[in-house]
Amino acid sequence: MSVITESPGSLDVDAVVVGYHPSDDGPQPASGADSVDAAFPGGLAKTLSLLGATGAAEEVHSVPTQGTLTAPVVIAVGLGAPPPGGAPDPDAVARAAGAALRSRGANHTRIALALPADTPELVHSAALGALLGDYSFTRYRTGEDTRGPAAELLVASTAAGAREAAERASTLAGAVSLSRDLVNTSPADLVPEDLADIAAQVARENGLAVEVLDEHALAEGGYGGLIGVGQGSANPPRLVRLEYTHPEASSTVAFVGKGITFDSGGLSLKPASAMDWMKSDMGGAAAVLGAMRAIAQLGPAVNAVAYLAIAENMPGGSAQRPSDVLTIYGGTTVEVLNTDAEGRLVMADALVRAHEDSPDLIVDVATLTGAQLVALGTRVFAVMANDDGVREDVVAAATQAGEQSWPMPLPAELRKGLDSAVADIANVAGERWGGMLSAGVFLKEFVADGTAWAHLDIAGPAFNQGGPFGYTPKGGTGAATRTLVRIAENRSARRT
Repeated sequence: MSVITESPGSLDVDAVVVGYHPSDDGPQPASGADSVDAAFPGGLAKTLSLLGATGAAEEVHSVPTQGTLTAPVVIAVGLGAPPPGGAPDPDAVARAAGAALRSRGANHTRIALALPADTPELVHSAALGALLGDYSFTRYRTGEDTRGPAAELLVASTAAGAREAAERASTLAGAVSLSRDLVNTSPADLVPEDLADIAAQVARENGLAVEVLDEHALAEGGYGGLIGVGQGSANPPRLVRLEYTHPEASSTVAFVGKGITFDSGGLSLKPASAMDWMKSDMGGAAAVLGAMRAIAQLGPAVNAVAYLAIAENMPGGSAQRPSDVLTIYGGTTVEVLNTDAEGRLVMADALVRAHEDSPDLIVDVATLTGAQLVALGTRVFAVMANDDGVREDVVAAATQAGEQSWPMPLPAELRKGLDSAVADIANVAGERWGGMLSAGVFLKEFVADGTAWAHLDIAGPAFNQGGPFGYTPKGGTGAATRTLVRIAENRSARRT
């Protein structure tokens, strides 16, 4: 991603992207589109009106330039109505840029963005949206017409700080793309050892310290959640620890990611219709790994440690059984009443271990419950915490990062439903109501009093089973990756 200051209409590119707003008189050019609009006889807006364009959000029309510009095609994308005061909405710009790049032709490999970019924030939004919208996962495609990423993306802006904003957008887009790639990878090609090896490689390439515990170290160390969940698979579990340090840091944040590389449900087997997208059950670990790479590259003045709790939940002959009792790292015993509630078991191990780093904040991320989809749908992840201020800070970080989240409670009365007749706690409640919240209550049991903690349930947003929209593709989305980076940056900004 590069920043240019010249008029995009004169550039030797394959397509120019411009934005439009709706009005009573038809689509009207947004900031950045004026010179391109004026190059068309009577204005590009007139042509768009004839095509039925309105300027509605993410509406896309490709218009041949017929020699009016150097570029052969203009991709006009709707930005929706501008907010009061007329300033473009950064999120609308990002989504529009993504929609425009998704619509580009396979032969359009050099793209110039003439979207609103009057400030560094808008430059960042346009660049990030375009890069995320241009994402494609081609590992398993064999056809010659498979579309790869654009060879060159340019954003037109004269704003001070534009280049730095575009560089940050490129770093974030790379982190999200890593997360998406991992979620999209076939589970046969991403067993726990594979994911741990990738994490170690990312660490080496980005100056992160890394430690990987294999099944023998996990058994010796007493990580009963990971061992219990993973024992039904031929592919044994792993716990990966990553560490980023900064010499000026005064705060440490710990991230914990659920990394179930495939979730069959174990002996509490899922129905087939609920299993075909369970390669995404490691979306929390993918988000954490992507975020740690971005943090290492951006260099905020904060210390960050990450734990990837990785296992494959399978119904093999040695699989854990409903009514088995596991001993979590640290000594708490858990009665397993449902082997399909496995994520909280591996997360419990990692949450307890994370305390050994004396973090000021622990944030865990997990595709934890189907109840999250029932409560909040497929685009909004839930935020729970043991402190109202922490929950508000995390929701604010998500909003700043351009991700949709919603604060949810952890009702104390739900704890009784997790009582076990034989162990310290059961892994599921006796009734189905409030399943997302009771899962959060379970995790809270493994957070020490006085330690700030937040839990992100990204079950729906981590994997888009529907059609693409904005800059979000079908399949893995990289949900929560940007939020984690923003949390680290906000912690850095607070240092004294």
